Amino acid sequence: MFLKDDDQKLIRKELEAMTAKVKILHFTQSIECSYCRETRQLLEELVLLSDKLSLEVYNFQLDRNEVSKYKIDKIPATILLPESGIDPGVRFFGIPSGYEFISVIEDIIDLSNSNHGFSDDILAEIKKIHRPVHIEVYVTPTCPYCPSAVRTAHRLAMANPNITGDMIEATEFPHLAQKYSVRGVPKSIINETSSLEGAVPEQKFLDKIAEVLA
Repeated sequence: MFLKDDDQKLIRKELEAMTAKVKILHFTQSIECSYCRETRQLLEELVLLSDKLSLEVYNFQLDRNEVSKYKIDKIPATILLPESGIDPGVRFFGIPSGYEFISVIEDIIDLSNSNHGFSDDILAEIKKIHRPVHIEVYVTPTCPYCPSAVRTAHRLAMANPNITGDMIEATEFPHLAQKYSVRGVPKSIINETSSLEGAVPEQKFLDKIAEVLA
């Protein structure tokens, strides 16, 4: 069991803030996948803590329609969907354990309550983004600063359908970490061409996106 009794009590209390249902989609397979089994177990334990949470599990090799629909290219992969069923582009690749489990809980609550948390000024700037933006945030479970970067990417995705935000556990996907020269975390890659290091403010994220799209 991943979630101890005290953890369960705390998480159950936090999830009481949910006002609408959230569905977790999980893509996995039984062999040749580091942390697939553990990630599924963690999510199965999580959904037991709120009647507003549900879990659908898909096989990465067999369920090709769902894999294609959600553009899943690596596993374990986890997607959060609000009650509307409209994909907000919130992705977790790798096990969201350690500090990153905080991101899962906070994302769930935000999606349930349709609340991305941006100020009106920042939101107005986000709404001006009319071209696809793909943010990949590389993290490790022991990094206390990583959830901030992941949450910013995910909140941006919630606020604009043109944006997709991925959490990527760097040690589970070393070929990608090497490709983007990830030597410290968090490191955020935007549209595969530009990067930000550290847990930067929202405005700096937006400035970098504007620079990439210019």
